[in-house]
Amino acid sequence: MQKLKSLAVIPARSGSKGLYDKNIKLLNGKPLLAYTIDAALNSGIFDRVMVSTDSEAYAGIAKKYGAEVPFLRSEENSADMVSSWDVVKEVLRRYLEEFKIQFSDICLLQPTSPLRTGKDIIDGYSLYRQKNAGAVTSVCECEHPPAWSMVLPEDGSLKEFRKNLISMPRQGYEKYYRLNGAFYIRGVSYEDGIKIIDNREFACVMERNHSVDIDTIEDFEYAEFLIDNKKVDEGIYSIKGY
Repeated sequence: MQKLKSLAVIPARSGSKGLYDKNIKLLNGKPLLAYTIDAALNSGIFDRVMVSTDSEAYAGIAKKYGAEVPFLRSEENSADMVSSWDVVKEVLRRYLEEFKIQFSDICLLQPTSPLRTGKDIIDGYSLYRQKNAGAVTSVCECEHPPAWSMVLPEDGSLKEFRKNLISMPRQGYEKYYRLNGAFYIRGVSYEDGIKIIDNREFACVMERNHSVDIDTIEDFEYAEFLIDNKKVDEGIYSIKGY
């Protein structure tokens, strides 16, 4: 049995109904998926950087940019409603069964977060080790105070909202943070079957400019704007992609 430390799992199912084939859609001339592969490799953290995909075409792109694709994802875990953690468990099981490899921890890196950098991942792992954590999850500061949000009644009236709204400048509100989807670091246990550790979880705060989550064409355009105007670290991509 070979025991390794860290595994990066990049889930990249083909298709995507909201924005078709978004995981390989070109962002400033490079497939979206490639940005996450670059960040993982540039971090220097991982013993393995792998892409979990159901597509031979996606697998070819992943390998071109330096990731390994030791197997294709099962049909069972390629459906729309399958969770990322089901995918991770399949990856861990197959590494164990087919290659006799165990990992002490995994990092789930969604390809829809292309502006997350290698340094962001390093910061997450530094916190993971410093806190002796079971899990670390990336977050960023919310764009607006939660007090500015509401559930609208059917008639669209703002009466109740205005009644409860505290009038003060934005700076007067406490800072709130949201999950940004950039990375999820988790310990792994093999003692009683494969288990992903999610207790003793801590937040790693990232910059908002690194926290763009690609879901729509507008998200793509915003990410391109940030890259073109150097609003993010240049280390988000490798020279080979340009």
